[in-house]
Amino acid sequence: MSNKESFGSKFGIIAAAAGSAIGLGNIYRFPCEAGANGGGAFFIVYLAIVLLMGLPLMVSEFIIGRRSGKNPVGAFKTLAPDRKSWSGIGYMGVVCAFLILAFYCTVAGWTIDAVGKSIINYYHGLDNATIQRDFNSLMNESWQPILSEGIFIFLTAFIIIKGVTKGIEKYSKILMPILLGILIILGVKSLTLPGAADGVEFFLKPDFSKITGKVLINALGQAFFSLSLGMGCLITYGSYIAKKDNLTSTAFAVCISDTLIAVLAGIVIFPAAFSFGIRPEAGNELAFVTLPILFNQMTGGYFFCLFFFLLLTIAALTSSISVLEVPVLFLTEELKISRKKATIYSAIGAFVLCVIASESLHDDTPLKIFGLRIFDAFDELTSTFLMTIGGLLTVLFLGWKMKKADFMDEYTNGGTVSMGLRKIMYFIIKFLAPIAITVILITQFIK
Repeated sequence: MSNKESFGSKFGIIAAAAGSAIGLGNIYRFPCEAGANGGGAFFIVYLAIVLLMGLPLMVSEFIIGRRSGKNPVGAFKTLAPDRKSWSGIGYMGVVCAFLILAFYCTVAGWTIDAVGKSIINYYHGLDNATIQRDFNSLMNESWQPILSEGIFIFLTAFIIIKGVTKGIEKYSKILMPILLGILIILGVKSLTLPGAADGVEFFLKPDFSKITGKVLINALGQAFFSLSLGMGCLITYGSYIAKKDNLTSTAFAVCISDTLIAVLAGIVIFPAAFSFGIRPEAGNELAFVTLPILFNQMTGGYFFCLFFFLLLTIAALTSSISVLEVPVLFLTEELKISRKKATIYSAIGAFVLCVIASESLHDDTPLKIFGLRIFDAFDELTSTFLMTIGGLLTVLFLGWKMKKADFMDEYTNGGTVSMGLRKIMYFIIKFLAPIAITVILITQFIK
């Protein structure tokens, strides 16, 4: 760790880690998942999973990263030199990061396209059928999405090349406050719309009869996706955390920030959706078709439309830099490639996969795996399986492979921090989290 960059401040750690967690998963994916899974019922289940499993899993990944001071592959090689097979968790994280970038950058490309259209006031006066046709046309085009995706990956690579303190930390400190400010402005506007209370009630008032196995599985997948669990991001960031920093308070701050942003996103979208008669489970159409129509009907809609798509783009960027950093750190440490070359190689690889995922969205696409478009297959494979399995193997490693004394030493910063909940945290990591994740995984495999 002595020759390795580390985050320069506590705020820098939280901003970067929260930036990794806070992304399209909160602002774009969370409202869609909540809308399709019962609103308040989904939110309650999601919140419970974040606190009972998300927080311990985040602490676990921070511990592995900081203890080893390595990338996800090197971390398990360092902490389990007698059993090289454990490094498979790290390789899984690197693969998962690439697959996530593929469909993540596809959606981010849509947001950049929407920002450009918002600037020129393209949506003004268009009806639902025209905007729907325009969005379908975008997904069936090749050059325009590829151009937008290329711009987004270039921005991500630009930040990564600059390093940890001058790149990731610096830009996270700038982008995260902007993201929060835009969300608050949009939320205040949404709450002032007629009928907004119905949307708030749908989002925050739980109907426990709607909690099903499907809701549990989707909430778990959303939590893993949103918190960046099981994909190597937090192990990577953990390797940049100084020994003096409290891992639990950092993880708790990230989880709270992540949940707060998800709640704010729900407050932006659901009151507006109910006010204008928009289905809250509309999925992709909610963000890219129906919301532009909604903004058309608002006073000052031009600015709110632009703010919303800028918000999506910034959120996507704060997450994509953490995901791209996973293969970059792997290449620099394991293959001894310079950061600049590692970033260029990783960005090119991610761009190629992104183009494949984007092209698979064409109506007549042959790019399918087991009947799923490659875009949807990447999403399903990562959020439902790879990230969940990665999280399961991580807690099994920490609870059953790593010595308890080593866990406690890292968790308490060498005994310098008094952690009254350390026994409870260790119990969750060793017993509760593996059992809960296994049950949900088995259910998903059966499904």
